Amino acid sequence: MLDSAQTAERVTEILDRHRGMEGALLPILHAIQEDFGHIPQDALPIIARDLNLSRAEVHGVMSFYHDFRENPTGNHVLKLCRAEACKAMGADDLAAHARRELGIDWHETTRDGKVTLEPVFCLGLCACGPAAMVDGKLVGRVDAAKLSQIVGGLK
Repeated sequence: MLDSAQTAERVTEILDRHRGMEGALLPILHAIQEDFGHIPQDALPIIARDLNLSRAEVHGVMSFYHDFRENPTGNHVLKLCRAEACKAMGADDLAAHARRELGIDWHETTRDGKVTLEPVFCLGLCACGPAAMVDGKLVGRVDAAKLSQIVGGLK
């Protein structure tokens, strides 16, 4: 884990790379998350000062977009589609099964740090629902048995 000074140094380097860019907030947030794996709270006032924004504005943008994370993820990220087409194919039951099997809720990470569970609103596999994404790889036609197999492979 980095201390505040190390975090500030890395955030400042990212800000410097985006200096002069119009509408830089989103690219900066993406770059910070790419570098840290999440957006540390210590970064928000640094970004706000640099872009002449309030901390609330920066936090508002960050919290609006579901892909930005305040905390580090586990070693693996399991995303389950929550869109209507997948719901029609049993996504709600699948989500309940995943939460029970992992022992966590949405946006949480298992105690061993291995799996983070996240909802996502459409993976583009509507004809193959319910759909999931495991570490960036799409998986279609996920049922409870397939999900248990996936989760078993992540632990």
